[in-house]
Amino acid sequence: MYFVLKLSACKQKNFVSNFRTIMISKQKTLAAPVTLSGKGLHTGCTVNMTLTPAPENHGIKFKRVDLEDQPIIDASAAFVKDTSRGTVIDVDGVKISTIEHALAAITGMDLDNILIEIDGPELPILDGSAKYIVEAIEKSGTQEQDAERDYFEITEKIVYKDEEKGIEIVALPDDEYSINTLISFNSSVLNNQFASINSLSEFKDEVSMCRTFVFLHELEFLLQNNLVKGGDLQNAIVIMDREVNQDELDRIADLFDHERVEIKEQGILNNLDLHFDNEMARHKLLDIIGDLTLIGTRIKGRIIATRPGHSANIEFAKLIQKEIKKQRNKVKAPHYDPNETPVLDINQIKELLPHRYPFLMVDKIIDIQEDSIVGVKNITMNENFFQGHFPEEPVFPGVLQAEAMAQVGGIFVLNSLPDSGYSTYFMKIDGLKFRKKVIPGDTVIFKVELMSPIRRGIANMKGTAYVGDTIVSEGEFMAQIVKNK
Repeated sequence: MYFVLKLSACKQKNFVSNFRTIMISKQKTLAAPVTLSGKGLHTGCTVNMTLTPAPENHGIKFKRVDLEDQPIIDASAAFVKDTSRGTVIDVDGVKISTIEHALAAITGMDLDNILIEIDGPELPILDGSAKYIVEAIEKSGTQEQDAERDYFEITEKIVYKDEEKGIEIVALPDDEYSINTLISFNSSVLNNQFASINSLSEFKDEVSMCRTFVFLHELEFLLQNNLVKGGDLQNAIVIMDREVNQDELDRIADLFDHERVEIKEQGILNNLDLHFDNEMARHKLLDIIGDLTLIGTRIKGRIIATRPGHSANIEFAKLIQKEIKKQRNKVKAPHYDPNETPVLDINQIKELLPHRYPFLMVDKIIDIQEDSIVGVKNITMNENFFQGHFPEEPVFPGVLQAEAMAQVGGIFVLNSLPDSGYSTYFMKIDGLKFRKKVIPGDTVIFKVELMSPIRRGIANMKGTAYVGDTIVSEGEFMAQIVKNK
């Protein structure tokens, strides 16, 4: 499926990122194990699949119980190695194939933590849908867990296109995880179909029973290359995209050990009845849900997919994983709410620091922890240094940014002492970097952290200055605490 989207991991008021993490519900797992058995579509091997409850923050994992060391593989797009005939994950030669329907059932039934134990290399195809897995989950029941669930919320329109294949996927903000799917084939039997769900709560009744489909020419290729050993005319909708005579249909039925079939008026074999007129588009929607489960985190937003397929779904899932990792590794600015009462206001700061106009560079302290402190300075055009730095291009001098960080660090040290009458003198500055200029109108947030415990009156600290979520400067400081004479 050919797919697109982009996201981020933090909730930001200005929506600088494309997505934000929100916590709105609890994680869930199964109430009891459930087992299903059947043939793998491509291997033809009978395989037993058991979905078992898993602890909080476990996620979805597969366990090959037929192998000696019973390896466990995370359900992650990072491990997908093949999408030519379904979604296949592979770690160090341990493969698990055709996983998309089971993953769709797990997500569609609102589960987060599941261990899937299988005794073969491929999940059973069952009837080509997620119906029986959903029914098994319903029979088991679900159990809410204490841990909160992570969501990535789409906040901006994101578009992916493959012009050559006519594929376009758009992600838009929405209050639910909703999906629109449009499929289009160069076929008089199956041309354009549309399907949608507005919430995963619709998955069971509107999507779960929708089966995979195959064109006759694809089926013939697979049969000739011995690639659908577990195929059955009961687990796929066969679309007749060319004229065939009854003898050829009889031959196909015999290959699948199926009773003789005929072509229906709409060009579909009469091996089964459609659940919906647009069942094929609904099955593509099912595949999208399954493949995007490999992101490892729930999505909140509307996905509009035109001509989707496994390959693009997985590429998109990998893109999202990359963005998640980038955002989670990103240093975040301390939270600042100007409506909150500061920990130390300017008058309290003046009781600790000896600095006065025009060299007092901290307006207030908004947080003090055991090993860190956060201070704020509002930059205005009235600062005296802008008279010379620079009149036509006012920039807050880097040396004064360093001084402001040092003052915040000094407040941290002096505030921790049992009595007043001390000063801090900075002995060394290392690794000072200026990453972006600071100008009038900016509010600078300074976070200073202890790098090691204060010993013998020496404090080693690291300071970082932010404007918004952007680091503007940083450096390391060594200060000596001295008793005033």
